[in-house]
Amino acid sequence: MDGGRHPLSVLFQGASYGLAFKLDNLGKEIMGIAVPGALALMADPLASLVDTAFIGHIGPVELAAVGVSIAVFNQVSRIAIFPLVSVTTSFVAEEDVTSSDRQKVETNKESEHNVSDSEMDELISSEDTSATSRKSSLSSLVNIEHNRKSIPSVSTSLLLAGVLGLLQTLLLVFYSKPILDFMGLKPDSGMLNPALQYLVLRSLGAPATLLSLAMQGVFRGLKDTKTPLYATVAGDATNIVLDPIFMFVFKYGVSGAAIAHVISQYFIAAILLWRLRLHVDLLQPSLKHLQIGRFLKNGFLLLARVIAATCCITLSASMAARLGSTPMAAFQICLQIWLASSLLSDGLAFAAQAILAGAFARKDYSKATVTASRVLQLGFILGLLLSVLLGVGLRLGSRLFTEDKDVLHHIYVATPFVALTQPINALAFVSDGVSYGASDFAYAAYSMILVAIASVICIVTLTSYSGFLGIWIALSIYMSLRMFAGFWRIGSARGPWAFLRS
Repeated sequence: MDGGRHPLSVLFQGASYGLAFKLDNLGKEIMGIAVPGALALMADPLASLVDTAFIGHIGPVELAAVGVSIAVFNQVSRIAIFPLVSVTTSFVAEEDVTSSDRQKVETNKESEHNVSDSEMDELISSEDTSATSRKSSLSSLVNIEHNRKSIPSVSTSLLLAGVLGLLQTLLLVFYSKPILDFMGLKPDSGMLNPALQYLVLRSLGAPATLLSLAMQGVFRGLKDTKTPLYATVAGDATNIVLDPIFMFVFKYGVSGAAIAHVISQYFIAAILLWRLRLHVDLLQPSLKHLQIGRFLKNGFLLLARVIAATCCITLSASMAARLGSTPMAAFQICLQIWLASSLLSDGLAFAAQAILAGAFARKDYSKATVTASRVLQLGFILGLLLSVLLGVGLRLGSRLFTEDKDVLHHIYVATPFVALTQPINALAFVSDGVSYGASDFAYAAYSMILVAIASVICIVTLTSYSGFLGIWIALSIYMSLRMFAGFWRIGSARGPWAFLRS
């Protein structure tokens, strides 16, 4: 780029001409990954919202209790699997690109060899022609066998996800009480028993949940987000059907909601595993192909990032729980909607990560620049649309979750923050995808640690002064700092973006 041009200006390339909406090859590639990816991500939070809606009609205490349990389960799952999923998507995308390039070279060599063979065919006898035909048939069978790709990162990811899932189950089954106590549910709290029931049962589905998320990371790296969408929709539809059966017909209450969710997660995992084995060799010839060291090195960096981010969300939920069951019930509803709507932006983040990983693997910096610019512009526009939608929809639709007037009052207090932070959230999430696509894992980890330190101070301070309102002010500050950290890396033209200085 021109020497007098600021690196951050690449983010605004073609904005005045509406190039973000251009459906050229890159535009179609982004949309082909982002739209199904976003819909797949939305399916699970929507299923959780359905759980929340059903449980909300049991009572505000049960609603608040399940809110704490879902927060615990989701945050522990994020700590366990999010680093692995992010690393998997980048590594699979890189290996898929290099594998495709290598296959093209081999195909060209085979074509040249076949031309030579065709010249020789004119000189051989008819008996030799029959032998050549048999050789060709054998070659076709070999080609069919090699249709499945050999991508070592896939096997590594599934192995680690299975181990982490079992460890998460053991952790939540045996240490659920201390964890809930840390979250503010003391032995004399009416929320403790329903929260404990839900969390222990839900933890039995952790292996399936983590395997499903890992396989979704694999499919994103292969630029296939449709398969995870179909599997997730099928599983969550099962969850929605089973919810009222277990909760009200069998009268299991909050335990029924947990059982329905566990069944749906194993169903999703089975579908994804069945589809994945048709495209990829899941068993590597030896342990040295698993690249466990490479995964652990970058995974630990992102683990530090996820723990830092988890501290902010978990601390917010804990502070809300300490305010009482009514603020916690309202916080649970608003947080689920806040995260569910923001996950739409993660579809763009997936597209950015998969496309950028391939571009950087090929050293195609021009495509990397244009991709980063497009997805960030689309993220901002999406955030504006969500802001308007939630500003109107949350106030009008909050009665779907509860009829309690005190809970509704707290929801109305949080609504402006849930709505107005959507553009900020969108840019923050898409920036994460850009960082992961550039394999800038170290910066992503260290910057989030600094953001979390500042945000934790804000959460504790503002909650002590402003209560429920203070929690949402602090969360808004947290997302703003995340967005700034992502933009600063590109704007300073450092790390993988150093080429922007030239």
